[in-house]
Amino acid sequence: MLTEEMTALREQAPETADRSERPARKPATPKKVRPKGIGMPNDPVADLLTRVRNAAVARHETVSVPTSRMKAEVARILRDEGFISGYEQPNARELVLRLKYVGKLPAVAGLRRISKPGLRVYARKSEMPRVLGGLGVAIVSTSSGLMTGREAQRKGLGGEVLAYVW
Repeated sequence: MLTEEMTALREQAPETADRSERPARKPATPKKVRPKGIGMPNDPVADLLTRVRNAAVARHETVSVPTSRMKAEVARILRDEGFISGYEQPNARELVLRLKYVGKLPAVAGLRRISKPGLRVYARKSEMPRVLGGLGVAIVSTSSGLMTGREAQRKGLGGEVLAYVW
């Protein structure tokens, strides 16, 4: 019985093959896989400020950012002004900031990017902005490097107002 069924199947197979012949399908093109976590933001300083803001709200101890000289200088100013407890550069591509908390509240209450790639904001030496009546800090890029608004005013320098921190 078994051999009879097998011969019947063999005889039917060529008939069904003729009916169902279709043109061969083109193999699917593989999708491009985008690497995760790698990418350059258009505004690296705003990216740094956003990462610090988000980490502070989430009560993280540290936050890691891709490094650049500008970001390292912003981190230095934040440390000197007491908004973060410190920063370190474990390798050439990464900057790790240690956040500071007063009780359960983060030392950084707010960060705001002022001068953006689409709209640069400059201040003369006589027009240096005050943040929260002097309680906050304006980070200014001058011809002598990054410094706070008070330092720039003391040195008689103007420049690009990068951010406000309070």
